[in-house]
Amino acid sequence: MTVAENTAAAAEARVPAASRGERFTGYDAEAFEVPGGREENWRFTPMKRLRGLHDGSAVVTGEVKVDADAAPEVSVETVGREDERLGQAGVPSDRVAAQAYSSFETATLVTVPAETKASKPTVVRLTGPGEGKAAYGHVQVRAEAFAEAAIVLDHVGSGTYADNVEFLLGDGARLTVVSVQDWADDAVHVSEQHLRLGRDATLKHIVVTLGGDVVRVSPTATFAGPGGDVEMLGLYFADAGQHQEHRLFVDHAVPHCKSNVRYKGALQGEGAHTVWIGDVLIRAAAEGTETFELNRNLVLTEGARADSVPNLEIETGEITGAGHASATGRFDDEQLFYLQSRGIAEEQARRLVVRGFFHEVLMKIDIPEVRERLEAAIEDELLAIGA
Repeated sequence: MTVAENTAAAAEARVPAASRGERFTGYDAEAFEVPGGREENWRFTPMKRLRGLHDGSAVVTGEVKVDADAAPEVSVETVGREDERLGQAGVPSDRVAAQAYSSFETATLVTVPAETKASKPTVVRLTGPGEGKAAYGHVQVRAEAFAEAAIVLDHVGSGTYADNVEFLLGDGARLTVVSVQDWADDAVHVSEQHLRLGRDATLKHIVVTLGGDVVRVSPTATFAGPGGDVEMLGLYFADAGQHQEHRLFVDHAVPHCKSNVRYKGALQGEGAHTVWIGDVLIRAAAEGTETFELNRNLVLTEGARADSVPNLEIETGEITGAGHASATGRFDDEQLFYLQSRGIAEEQARRLVVRGFFHEVLMKIDIPEVRERLEAAIEDELLAIGA
């Protein structure tokens, strides 16, 4: 990009887009204005706690360790940034994602070959660079035509980390992905995830956020051909002082595709803050679209705050259906009273209510060891406040 082009792109990035689909994208971090926190895309994010990821001052001082337990049918490679397969699922849409794309040295590439069904889930564990250190990364998961697999990305450890994650599905592929953010208390993680579905491809994309000081995950789903079906599920549990932010964008630009978004979160403790933004765009060419998005938040204690903003933009009337719903409420004392009136102790009754709240999403995680781990983590969260 020339200096003139870079200047023009930066000027364009400073103009708020009227449509979510018109938001500026690019690989060059300098083409984006340094966000100050008042921009629509950043107004909920605690900028001072990002440790310089947003303004370029977070230099690489460590690296993320990647370990994989792959199904025998699945390949896991470490490739250089010049690999031509990288970047095919989407383009960074904010300055942090662009900085991460221009800063990583090697990427992890997971490939499920065409017409192959994996015999077990593939688990990729990413361990942070360590307390006080910063790193950038890149992961791509490729499910080739008519492949079928389950992939778990498990984020643990300490440090500051920004990355782009790509999920690229060929025609007729079926992929289940679970992205777990189970960081240590000091960790900061900003991740943009790009989901691209081929013709008649099916993707179940599950985001689970439990740990970390600041975690911001931004999945964007696009369709490369008709018949695509994406289910985007989320579960998050924020404790005192934690900031957890999930920003979703589903871009329906081709006909006869489906999307279903369902995120649920719980909060407890002073200063616990969750943010959920759900943007769905149905473009004029996307006839026959069927979409729905839902977000539910359960506030367990005083001093916690949940922000929930669903947005639905429709450019054609020739759709099958579209809708959204959002609600944030405090612990239901009526449910608690009902259970106690039937002889269940208050502590156990509270746990049952929270378990019931998360049950719908947990049952969608059809990897038993992951589901059991998350159930145990939720139990630990409740024990922390003596629920």
